[in-house]
Amino acid sequence: MIIGEHIAKLDDKGRLVFPAPLKVLAESEVGGRLRFVVKKNLFRLCLEMYVDKEWKRQSEGVRARLNPFNRDHDLFWSAYMSDTAIVEPDEKMGRIQIPRSLLDLIDVRKEVVFASKDYKIEVWAKEHFPESKISGEKQVELAEKILG
Repeated sequence: MIIGEHIAKLDDKGRLVFPAPLKVLAESEVGGRLRFVVKKNLFRLCLEMYVDKEWKRQSEGVRARLNPFNRDHDLFWSAYMSDTAIVEPDEKMGRIQIPRSLLDLIDVRKEVVFASKDYKIEVWAKEHFPESKISGEKQVELAEKILG
């Protein structure tokens, strides 16, 4: 389980230092060299980072629900797989380079927030991160609706 929130600044070359606590937790998940799949979140203004193993699990679950001979399913799958990239932290500094095109999709200027959510890490432009929060009242409402 990956948890925590961390702020990182873009350097002059557009790289981010991947937070050490998340790196350690993610490495324990995969038991070796880190490799992430990064994609735009379908519903919110953030990116999602998955360790390779989790990405395969998630995407296979989606693909299993689709009929490749259905045009709408094919169109959805194509859109689902777009705006996706593979990133690996460099071994010396732990920096990652998320393609600028993906960072532009979420309006990143100088800083991002890495917000881990169990099986994935969300990447938010620091200015938009408050949008990810919901009120305690809304959380109770959703808990009752979904779990109650």
